[in-house]
Amino acid sequence: MPVFEYTALDDRGKSTSGIIDAEGAQAARQKLRTSGIFPVSIKETQEAQPKKEPGAFGLASRLSRIKPLEVAMMTRQLATLVGAGFPLVSALDALVPQTKSHGFKKILAQIKNLIVEGNSFARALSNYPGQFSPLYVNMVRAGETSGTLEIVLERLADITEKQQALKNRIQTALAYPIFMLIIGTAVLFILLIYIVPSITSIFAEMNQVLPTPTRVLIFMSDFFKSYWWSIFIILAAVAVFFNRTKRTDKGRYWIDKTMLILPGIGIMVKKLAVARFARTLGSLLENGVSMLIALDIVKNIAGNKLISDSVETAAIEVGKGQGLGVALSGSGIFPQLSIQMIQVGEQSGQLETMLTKISDVFENEVEITILRLTSYLEPVMILVMGSIVAFIVLSICLPIFEMNQLIR
Repeated sequence: MPVFEYTALDDRGKSTSGIIDAEGAQAARQKLRTSGIFPVSIKETQEAQPKKEPGAFGLASRLSRIKPLEVAMMTRQLATLVGAGFPLVSALDALVPQTKSHGFKKILAQIKNLIVEGNSFARALSNYPGQFSPLYVNMVRAGETSGTLEIVLERLADITEKQQALKNRIQTALAYPIFMLIIGTAVLFILLIYIVPSITSIFAEMNQVLPTPTRVLIFMSDFFKSYWWSIFIILAAVAVFFNRTKRTDKGRYWIDKTMLILPGIGIMVKKLAVARFARTLGSLLENGVSMLIALDIVKNIAGNKLISDSVETAAIEVGKGQGLGVALSGSGIFPQLSIQMIQVGEQSGQLETMLTKISDVFENEVEITILRLTSYLEPVMILVMGSIVAFIVLSICLPIFEMNQLIR
């Protein structure tokens, strides 16, 4: 059934817009008039877009991407409606008007139409890989097969909300230091480009050698005043190089390997990747997905190529009858604590529960580490900025002191 975007007037003459599905434009107009809305314009939306290649990149695709929080909210509401006995099509139909995002409205309406045409819910979701991850699609497929769709949707909402909450806490912890860094850098540029030249110009008439700190300050001031634009060119070139490198297999491998061996940061990156792996794998296993299929899914969402490769290697060993803990320990990448907890879970028959505990433990450790680092970072930044300002003041005052000595 086609989906139409409409602009209309209500009974009070107020303009409104939305999404509606009908057999044709005339049927859509009639359907709107029946509900007390008088259409002004109706336009059929485009059909589902074809899947893009993994390397596809573009500003439009990034801007049109649905926020994870919107997907989590929709999933939670859908689970509630399905659990209350609503048929899936009716539940989706009820959610379309409640969705705030115009683009998400169209997607939900098209998904509903695909289901009406005879497709499964998972098959309909797979037409929108940019909005619904392989994890989401495969868990929905498992829920449809086992008849526990509402439970699966609840767990999907939990996973998305927890990941988003962790991301928000990390961003909040880093917001103040980043803000301080930006303001401090801006103040430093203003000092070097505008303030320092006006003060140091009086030293040009001095017939004596200036102190080394003063000469360094004048050189830096002249450089930034004349070539400030080169800094932005260098930053843009680095960003382009990094982006292109990241999109190649060798480049991505080198970047991910470097991230894992960086002091301090490498441990947090590893723990976050392992936490994501453990939570996703545990959710898939809880919903009836077989171990090998689940490992094939989670290797693509680890966020680090080295960890993905180790999971892929472990899947081969598990297929040969090896335990998951032993198979993962061979790579030497997974923390020993996670290996031990997985082995305990396998021996006790509670692997899914243990994987969830691994994720909780590592996520809490990362959050505590970031909070501790930010508490250290603030005084360090203040000390660095104070040292730079002290250097500028000293560089300006030294020639003045020398001039006073000459006068005396």
